[in-house]
Amino acid sequence: MYPNVQAYDRGVMFSPDGRLYQVEYAKEAVRKGATSIGMVADGGIVLIAHKNIVEPLAVPSTIQKIFRVDSYIGATYSGLVSDGLHLVNVIRGKTQTHRMIYNETESVETIAREISEEMQMATQYGGIRPYAISLLIGGIDREPKLFEIEPGASYLGYKADAIGSGKKIAEEALVRGYKEGIGIEDAISLGVNIIKKVNEGKLTENNLDISTIKKSVGFEIFDSDKIAKYL
Repeated sequence: MYPNVQAYDRGVMFSPDGRLYQVEYAKEAVRKGATSIGMVADGGIVLIAHKNIVEPLAVPSTIQKIFRVDSYIGATYSGLVSDGLHLVNVIRGKTQTHRMIYNETESVETIAREISEEMQMATQYGGIRPYAISLLIGGIDREPKLFEIEPGASYLGYKADAIGSGKKIAEEALVRGYKEGIGIEDAISLGVNIIKKVNEGKLTENNLDISTIKKSVGFEIFDSDKIAKYL
């Protein structure tokens, strides 16, 4: 007979049936986070993220879901805000160190691997908890690439992907609507329509972030006027 299940719930350790409860709780936190979508498009990357603004007096411009990591790399997250902001800063530090040494943009896959290693450390030691976020990291090195890193610290490359509360519905819509070589404008329209579908409230330029990463101009975050054109 197994000991009390709670004995395996006080730290990061395997239960007799091979489960890590703290990692599962972190994944549940991600499932409650606002939806973010990433797509590899023709000549670039598209990142779209819903901002779940629940405080009526909050200033929307102070809430950010998509971040510039490097000239040709961006990231978005779903889950616990503090964990997301911390890991974005970690990513920035690693990419800037690489640029200072080699004077080039770090490989997107290398960044994904380095951050997954950072997150994995929190799944094997007592006294710390797993990061309660999933990350989408997109960028251009030799070609556009997109990776997801989940709370269990595994990473995988995607042509199109979604994280957060609307993940299942969004992925189904991406399977139907995403095409190889899709144009950036079409990818933005597809992503916005999917966010509209999974979002229960009204979608406005104040609760949506959109960014693109193009070979010609690098990372670009859209202002509210530009976002409004897609709504």
